[in-house]
Amino acid sequence: MLYYYAHTGHKVGLERLRRGMALKEALAAHGIEMQMLVNDFRAGVAMKDEQGLREYITIETIQDIDAVAQKGDSVIIDSNEDEHGRLVKFVADFAYVWRFAHDANDISIHGETLFIEGCQEEDCLEAVIVNEVYQEAHAKIERTLFFLRDYDHDKTILSHPEFFEAFDMELLLGHYFYVKYEDDLAKLFGTLHEPETYVEMLQQSSKVVTASAQTALEAKAAGAHVVFLKLADEPLYSIETLQYYGVIIVEGFDVNALKTALERTPRSPSLSQINLEPLLTKLK
Repeated sequence: MLYYYAHTGHKVGLERLRRGMALKEALAAHGIEMQMLVNDFRAGVAMKDEQGLREYITIETIQDIDAVAQKGDSVIIDSNEDEHGRLVKFVADFAYVWRFAHDANDISIHGETLFIEGCQEEDCLEAVIVNEVYQEAHAKIERTLFFLRDYDHDKTILSHPEFFEAFDMELLLGHYFYVKYEDDLAKLFGTLHEPETYVEMLQQSSKVVTASAQTALEAKAAGAHVVFLKLADEPLYSIETLQYYGVIIVEGFDVNALKTALERTPRSPSLSQINLEPLLTKLK
């Protein structure tokens, strides 16, 4: 069995699980089943509603992967958690172990294979993975969609009312938003969209503003004009990678910078389809 562990939760969101879902669907087309492991039940429910995920297993942390995966299984680890030395056991026990690099300087420690942004070597795989459903042709609706990310436990949006009042944006709610939070958000946005419409909204929106790096590339693959708000936390993909694919970067909640960014016409290289050969060679 092949497992994909995606670090999820109300303080880290669902970016890694969306990346895993893209890989899951790509592998399924080749007859390979991949079981998703997540940190909380709500993450699985969110992907069931959003992308039709039927089965998933909830575990506590990265250290509990081998509570589910058995000797001879294979595992893909998509997390920046401290694994407290468990990786050496995973590599020893499992048939194959793949791990997403934490940054550009990350290296394989115990013989695991790395997913690296811009991989050019035979001993790594490309970390930029976007669901091919976004590359299908869809008519665009002229609107600017704002999606912060799936969580906003600090109520960041409400902390910047002047910023949002300066734009006519529609809000895509996050799966981990507080109950009744949308009542307050409705005062800043004329239109709110439910989290379950995530895929449809990215496919159909002409402009997307987000602080989620995975969302930025998915929207870009769908043909949208995309602006990434760089906040204090480290994004899933590097700023250089986002810029390479034509995503415009704005530092924080800068009204003038966003107005300028929304009027720019960035270059838009296509996101290539997932290269599955390194995985298929070992899994078949």
